[in-house]
Amino acid sequence: MDFSLIISNFLNPPVLFFFLGMLAVLVKSDLDIPAPIPKLFSLYLLLSIGFKGGVELARSGITQPIVITLAAAISMSILVPIYTFFILRTRLDPYNAAAIAATYGSISAVTFITAGSFLDQLQIPYDGYMVAALALMESPAIIIGLILVNVFTDRSGDSESIQWSEVLQEAFLNGSVFLLIGSVAIGFITGEQGWHTLKPFTQDMFYGVLTFFLLDMGLVAAKRIQDLQKSGFFLVSFGVLIPLLNATIGLFLAKAIALSAGDALLFAVLCASASYIAVPAAMRLTVPEANPSFYISAALAITFPFNILLGIPLYEYGITLLW
Repeated sequence: MDFSLIISNFLNPPVLFFFLGMLAVLVKSDLDIPAPIPKLFSLYLLLSIGFKGGVELARSGITQPIVITLAAAISMSILVPIYTFFILRTRLDPYNAAAIAATYGSISAVTFITAGSFLDQLQIPYDGYMVAALALMESPAIIIGLILVNVFTDRSGDSESIQWSEVLQEAFLNGSVFLLIGSVAIGFITGEQGWHTLKPFTQDMFYGVLTFFLLDMGLVAAKRIQDLQKSGFFLVSFGVLIPLLNATIGLFLAKAIALSAGDALLFAVLCASASYIAVPAAMRLTVPEANPSFYISAALAITFPFNILLGIPLYEYGITLLW
């Protein structure tokens, strides 16, 4: 493996600012970012990446290869929470197992964006329609997680224990999901004209906002590390090994459907990442029996740093072997 890829990814300014945020917590600095600002930046990143993806989709058109790719993405978002649930059940109760499985069946938009930045550094082209895959992989895992809870706990005998209208609303109308899908649609409708109109806002500012957002993510991740002491070695290992397994499956699937090297990396990253925004919000609402420190901490304090530092270069190395 070319370790210069890992070094190059680590020396990417947004990634360095992520670790600066972690360092600030570890050395007990009083660095803090007021709560409304990270939320605003999160919405900006979703809007920008969604809009760009919609424009790219308008440029390429909805072709058979794109439909196959999106179908593969949805399939992974359904399959990952199912098999990870049974792995987690060897150590955890069904509530926590289902919540963590749903978290890992969904995706991290910021990890996806970081992977795009990595590809830009290497000058490897990729298609904007992969953002549509990002948008479609968010919600199915929430539904699967709730089905698993309903099937494998005593809730199965209580039809009123899960309000499915609330579940579906949280899965498909969650603010981040709604904004991402809506931005893709607007980008698709407005096309080139919309691209030139919003380019100064959605593109020129993009990496500056991403850098600031990752600084905040570093602060949050470092604060979550102590929560992992409650789960022990098992969940820490899970947070590293399951992304590797999911990425490997994703790479072979990407090879089978003939994705380009750049698109294959993004697809693998989608399979390997874990949600720390939309799914935790849904799980807190619908599975209060699950411990949030398990599913949030594993995704944010273990899987997210692993992916942006080591995972992305590792998946790229896998692509060089397969492609």
